Order: sequence, then structure tokens, then C-alpha cells
Amino acid sequence: MEEKKHINPKSGQLLISEPFLQDENFVRSVVLLCECNENGSFGLVLNKLSILRIKDLLDDLEFLDMDVFVGGPVEQNTLHFIYWGDAVIEGSVELTKDLYWGGNFEEFIMKYKAGQINLDHFRFFIGYSGWSSGQLEEELAEKTWIICEDIDAEAIFSSAPDDLWRVALRNMGGDFQVLANYPIDPRLN
Repeated sequence: MEEKKHINPKSGQLLISEPFLQDENFVRSVVLLCECNENGSFGLVLNKLSILRIKDLLDDLEFLDMDVFVGGPVEQNTLHFIYWGDAVIEGSVELTKDLYWGGNFEEFIMKYKAGQINLDHFRFFIGYSGWSSGQLEEELAEKTWIICEDIDAEAIFSSAPDDLWRVALRNMGGDFQVLANYPIDPRLN
């Protein structure tokens, strides 16, 4: 009997769904892991655009006409954000070089109104992706996800949502470049 290799996911990594994953919440998804500990893992799907805008979600924010992404199927009544560049918001968590998660939302609004925020460097999410203790490790052992440790923060924000899955795989190089071109339904090829 073959022993399973133990895989330790970490904050700041990307989870890229394998090409055959059929879960409608995660087909061709790229998930940014924001927190991993003994209690489980928390992440945000980076490439699933919702039909909502920030101004539609929060009262008094009609000036924020930005896209909102679906961070995952869990608690879709919650709002999260990430940004890249310099740490500009108090309470932000640095996930990897120049990529931050969360922080003081009131400070974000204040700095935006003062012209100190570049909205192109921010992305907002409703809901999140969550795994209980050991669940993500099991999915990784089953090869449901490909881990990308070398994140290109700028590519996350500059790539079209529909292209991010392919871009992330191509950036990993090697055999992953071949996967990037794999059709969603190979029978249609």
C-alpha cells in the first residue's frame, strides 16, 4: 500500500483547480489561500465574477462602481478584499510579496476619498471558500488542486477573470503550460 504524501498548504499560495474538476463552484478556478491553520483553510476564488457591483451591496457607497467577485460558496453575505502594491490599509495581512488581504474598510474608504487609493489594485469578494481541518490536505492528496507558490500579484489584477486559470498555469511553466490549453470538454475537440 502506497503511503500518501503529506501536503501542507500555506497562506499566500494559489490553488488552481485541475482541468477535470466538475464542482460548479470551482471549475477552472484560481483560489488565493488567505489563511491555513489547524482549524482549516480560508481562500478567495479570484476569477469568478459576480453580477453585482460594490455600490449595490453597501449603502452610501454609490461612488464605488467596482466589480465584485464570488470568493466562494460559503457565507455569501460577507465582503472581503485583497490588494497589491504597498501596504496602505491598517490591519491588512501580507500574503506574499506585495499582496495583501483585508484590513480596515473605513480606512480604505477614507483613503479612497482622499485620492490615495488606486482601485485597479483592489479586488472585492462576496463569500469565501473554506475547508475544515484536514479537508484541503485530502483534496490536495487526491490531486483536485495544483499548488502555485510563486504568485504574480500583478497578473491576478491585470488578467481577465476568464483567462486567469490559463495565465496562472502558463506562468508555472513546464507541464503546466500544456494543461493551460486543455479544453473544458475534450470530447468537443
